[in-house]
This record gives sequence, C-alpha cells and structure tokens, in this order.
Amino acid sequence: MDNIFVVIPTLDPDEKIMDEFISKLQKEFKHILVINDGSNKKHDKFFDKLAKQKIDVFHHYKNLGKGRAIKNAFNYILNEYPNVKGCVTCDCDGQHSVKDIKNCAKTLLKYPDELVLGVRNFDLDYVPPKSKFGNKITRNIFKIFIGLEISDTQTGLRGMSRNLMESFIDLSGERYEYETNMLIACKSKNIKIREIEIETIYLNSNANSHFNPLKDSILIYKLFMRYFLASFSSFLLDIALFAAVLGILDINSKILAATILARLVSSIYNYILNSNLIFKDMSITSLIKYYILAVIQMFISGCFVTYLYSLLNISVILIKIVIDFLLCIINLIIQREFVFKGSNNYEEN
Repeated sequence: MDNIFVVIPTLDPDEKIMDEFISKLQKEFKHILVINDGSNKKHDKFFDKLAKQKIDVFHHYKNLGKGRAIKNAFNYILNEYPNVKGCVTCDCDGQHSVKDIKNCAKTLLKYPDELVLGVRNFDLDYVPPKSKFGNKITRNIFKIFIGLEISDTQTGLRGMSRNLMESFIDLSGERYEYETNMLIACKSKNIKIREIEIETIYLNSNANSHFNPLKDSILIYKLFMRYFLASFSSFLLDIALFAAVLGILDINSKILAATILARLVSSIYNYILNSNLIFKDMSITSLIKYYILAVIQMFISGCFVTYLYSLLNISVILIKIVIDFLLCIINLIIQREFVFKGSNNYEEN
C-alpha cells in the first residue's frame, strides 16, 4: 500500500522478532516509520540497518514515552508526506500480524472520518491474566465515566486518516495515557470508533511489553480518579453542611432549607472542580446547564429525604446519604451527556 504509513514506536526491541516483522511489512507497505524511543545504545546497529533498508527511522535521545513517539510520528508524516492519506500505529513486540495491519489500513481508507481499532478477544484461555483483568476494568470504566463501549481500550493497533492525525496531534499525554486520551477525544469531538476483530497474539506471555502495570495504570486512570475524588469530596461536603444546618434549624420543617443551603455551597465547589480540572469547560453555557441540573437534583433530594423521613422515621442523615449517593451516579451521566457535552478539552493532563 503506497498511501498509508505504518508507525511503530519501539523501546529496546527484540531484534529477531522485529526484524522478521519488518520484513513481512515491507512486502505490503511502502511507508514504514520506526521511532526509537530512547533504546539502549546496543540497538543502534539494528536501527541503522533499518534505515539502510529505506525505512524511516528517527530517534529520541532518551525515553520520552509512547504518546510522545506517536505525536512526533504524526508531525513527521504530516510535514514530510503531504500525499499520505493516513497511518496505522502498531506495536513492535509481535502482537500484530501484517494481515491485521493491512485490514486496518483498508478500513481507515473506507471510513476516513472514523478511528479504527483492532480489537483482541480477551476471553481466550491463553491471554495473560494482567492483560485480561486490566482490559475488563478499563472497559467498564469507559462505559460508566465516558459513555463509550470499547472492546479493547488498550489496543496499539489503530488506523486513522490524515484529518484524524491532525485532530489528535495536540492531545495531552506523553506515555500510555495518550492512547486513552485519544479515545476520550473521540467522545468530545464526535468521532465514531469502528472496531475490527484481530488475531490475539501474546508471545512469551507478553514479556516484551514495556507497560508498567502500576505506574502506567495510574496515568491512565488519573482522569477517572479525579472525577471520583471531586464527586466524593463534594458529597461529603454536602452531607456535613446538611448535618450542621439541621443542628441549628428545626428538623421537622427545615429539611428542604438545609438541603438548599448545603447544596448551594457544595455545588459551587463541585462545579469549579469538574469544569476546571476534568471537563475543562467554564463557559456560561455549561454554568447555566450545571445549575439547572443542580436545582432539579437539590429539590429531588430535599423532597425524597423529607418524605422518607416522615415515612420511616429513621436517621435523616442516613436517608440523605443514600438518596444523594444514588443521585451522584445519575449526576455523572447527565454532566457528561448534557452539561459538558461537546467540550473539546475533555481529556487527561
């Protein structure tokens, strides 16, 4: 294929696996770009050999991360190859077959406005436990927090047109979290994601992977942890203020008043956190939408707490905690789909 670039970020590659992989790729693709992301100097001769084979190779002086490697590749292709229609990113550790890469390239040419993901089957018996477990967690988190159903959130096999490369090049993230931000950006930029099933390959139980389960998972999940902490701290502030106001007012007639006063303070706190740190949208439109939601939620909470307290005659604080916890989950979905929908900055920093 003459109009698609294959992009391969690599760090301390298994030279035998990669050499065989490159040889097969060259039979199908004219343009191949290898990014040496700060590999040990012992691999210099290998990268020099690739360059002599008319493969584009550029080097990071030190390890800057997979995200930076991919963005630099986008920049290189967009600048140096104006006639190339898109690229396919893939891993260097033998996980992606040339057949699947070619299929991904054909699909992106057919659907240039969509991000193409090559997705693996994690239900197979030979899939390493850390890969199976990690994908299932991330898949469910994406469904709850982002509203996207993606079969393989960590796949490195991705096809995108030139226009999508331009759209993704300025996303934040230097390491594995960049690939997560790319998926989140599809939600905010209304870019459709198209999945194609690929062969599930793990060589030596994925021993060649440079993914750090602890360090890289923290980077990937930081956005979701931010939302949880923002929501949970707002929830605790609201409950504390509600309890404090009830200590001053008459509980039998002032539940709604306590709800309003507590929510007034906690909503300001929550909006500042969500709009500035998470969705990064402090527009007048989002503010108006947020307070429409806050007022509706506030009266639902006050009315339900008042009704259930009169009906059950148990701790009003306990009732408040249960009601507001349920509303908090609903609130997440509404903020994502109504208040901050379309925010182009909904990504990790």
